[in-house]
Amino acid sequence: MIKGKAAHAPSPLQQAQNAAYKHEIIAVWSEATRLRARPTTRRARCIRRKTQYTNTKSYSGLERSDKKMKTGIIGLPQVGKTSLFKILTKVDVSSRGHSNPREAHLGIAKVPDDRLDRLAAQYNPKKLTHAVVEYADVAAIGQEALKETAFLTALRTVDALAHVLRAFDDPSIPHVGDINPLRDAKTVDFDLIVSDLGQVEKRLERLEKDLKKMKNAELERENDLILRAKAHLEKELPLREMEITADDEKRIRGFMFLSQKPILYVLNVNESQTLGDDLEKAVEKFGLKEISSRKNAGATAICGKVEAELAEMSDEEAHEFLSSYGLKDSGLTRLIRKTYELLGVISFFTIGEDECRAWTVPRGSRAQNAAGAIHSDLEKHFIRAETIHWDTLLEAGSEANARSKGQLRLEGKEYIVQDGDVMHIRHSG
Repeated sequence: MIKGKAAHAPSPLQQAQNAAYKHEIIAVWSEATRLRARPTTRRARCIRRKTQYTNTKSYSGLERSDKKMKTGIIGLPQVGKTSLFKILTKVDVSSRGHSNPREAHLGIAKVPDDRLDRLAAQYNPKKLTHAVVEYADVAAIGQEALKETAFLTALRTVDALAHVLRAFDDPSIPHVGDINPLRDAKTVDFDLIVSDLGQVEKRLERLEKDLKKMKNAELERENDLILRAKAHLEKELPLREMEITADDEKRIRGFMFLSQKPILYVLNVNESQTLGDDLEKAVEKFGLKEISSRKNAGATAICGKVEAELAEMSDEEAHEFLSSYGLKDSGLTRLIRKTYELLGVISFFTIGEDECRAWTVPRGSRAQNAAGAIHSDLEKHFIRAETIHWDTLLEAGSEANARSKGQLRLEGKEYIVQDGDVMHIRHSG
């Protein structure tokens, strides 16, 4: 068992978690109901199909399936997490009032992608749409915060966590104790584990009562899974490290456990003349190499002060500024790349005169599922995907040239989409 008072989740915490869970279920159900609304008459269906399928290579007439990947930015007080949020999203949090200080700030960041930019330069589309990542800047984390419904709701709805760790010295910014990122990382991980343990114990109590009333194979499987989760948590290990099957993942998904979410440790380091080298060595220097190499975890480093200056510069000035520090990419680019890697997602592209666009799908997605990222009807009526890798198309100069060289392929629904594929979906509307 986890020792100390923290192991016994208090009743208010359990109530707060229960309320947050119910709130999210209602929200998800309402959204699902809204999205299912479709024209039901024959005439309405014909009109809708005519609008959506006029051009097999243009998706501008389709209702988008824009599920944004959301990352929650967490951390202890005075670590620079809100500054990072403002740099990523350009959101001015000082001008936004909130009735609850635990309410998260939300913002959208464009995913920089040189591949898409180069394709757009070749096609000169009317519209260029990059993939986006949604960020949630939540209040400073701690056991007291984890008892509050608004705080828990904000954390449970994110897909991953970016834990900002203070690794900089600045006398003007107060800090309790010495600068120790590894200690801070373990402290927050422990708090997430304790929160999940309280939720697990509450669910086990309910399962025990239900199983006494009737024997049910599915309930028994869930009970076995939750018992495994409890044993794992009691070893002070986060659920993201627990081995589970795809079926068990579906059973446990609805609980939205905090310690199950992939986590990216983000070191916020000092500015220096050797910043490029310092950023490369930061993870090892501050002792995070071992915990960041575990399952569903990763680490990167930024310098918040430098990133704040970059945010005010033009692209040309930013490039020169980065070069002076021996850097090729901004912290934004490195952070998003690491987040993509951690979440196991990739980008594929749709191109044309109307729009060049990046779409985000899980790594290992089938072509038919990838079509569903654009619109559910494309997945339903999928026939083939005309496919070519982005650099092959760029080298060919045009689709006509690529086709004459036999470089455009027709792939079936079982084809595994590769990062950087350019796809046109053929379908039977």
